[in-house]
Amino acid sequence: MIRTGFLITALMSFSITALSGFFFIPWLRKMKFGQTILDEYLDEHKSKRGTPTMGGFMFYLGIIMSLCLGLMMVSKEMRKISEAIFTNESLSLTISISTALSFGLIGFVDDYIKVAKKQNLGLKPIHKIIGQVAVTVVFLWAQYATGHISTLIRLPFGYTFEIGVLYYPIAFLGIIFMTNAVNLTDGLDGLCSSVTTVSAVGIMMISMAFGFWGNALFSCAVAGGCVGFLVWNYHPAKVFMGDTGSMFLGGAVVAMIWGVNRPEIIIFVGIIYIIEALSVAIQTTYFKITRKIGGKGRRIFRKTPLHHAFQEYGISIIGEPSEELLSRKRGWSEEMIVLFFTLIQRIFSYLAYIGF
Repeated sequence: MIRTGFLITALMSFSITALSGFFFIPWLRKMKFGQTILDEYLDEHKSKRGTPTMGGFMFYLGIIMSLCLGLMMVSKEMRKISEAIFTNESLSLTISISTALSFGLIGFVDDYIKVAKKQNLGLKPIHKIIGQVAVTVVFLWAQYATGHISTLIRLPFGYTFEIGVLYYPIAFLGIIFMTNAVNLTDGLDGLCSSVTTVSAVGIMMISMAFGFWGNALFSCAVAGGCVGFLVWNYHPAKVFMGDTGSMFLGGAVVAMIWGVNRPEIIIFVGIIYIIEALSVAIQTTYFKITRKIGGKGRRIFRKTPLHHAFQEYGISIIGEPSEELLSRKRGWSEEMIVLFFTLIQRIFSYLAYIGF
């Protein structure tokens, strides 16, 4: 019955999200909630100017409704295992959904300012950080209060070590980093949706292996919602999720990982997010240091986040930007980049499953 509940949850999440596009996308167009694109981007990106954004609300609906239905279906089976397990899983799910929605709210405010002012800049960085800090503090407190935190780090294949109080600042910074990393990954049609689908399936399998059925159900709903959104978001995209969606997914990924009480698996199931965010951090730091030392900032990567480097330069992603190289049109198509990044994520998610 539990497996049937999972299947129905995934199908419901997919169906509700996909079908909502028939109503929600025309409404976004009517409200003129279109994407703004900076002039520095390629012509392919400029052509996307005006595409409806804030589409993340589509999978909000699919994920939450299917999760409620799925929980009702598996609740009897979970109670047979233990009433305490069912109660703890329900509380954990409440925390997870609340966290994802809270991060999504920050993204929504950011998006709304962008579309209202018809510019590519929304919330001021300081305001965005304050909001993320507040949500992260509440999330960690909730995890601590429910006894869902362990300062014992478990590495693949049985290696463990205790980090004690260091766990909390590392977890705090890691949550904020990962949430913004998911947001940075949302730069090409279908990229964030595809990568998050694979990541969520990986976390679902790990959750089932460790007996965290509620978290597995949440992961299942997230995966189904992302696939449903891909119906409208694959290239060429009819709608973008916006920060409304990517910040929600960032919060969901964090909540799913902590929901299995193994935050260290983030290195594997979040590998693409991490690579994308680190490319930006490394590029920015190196540019500032070289500008301060030599008067002229230099770059390690041709462009960041890395999906843009692949789009303009193909595999030649290292080195200073080159107009001559760009003119040769060796860049990869959006579909190829999405496929490549998703394949990498799939490999690392499988490694997490067999290693942990």
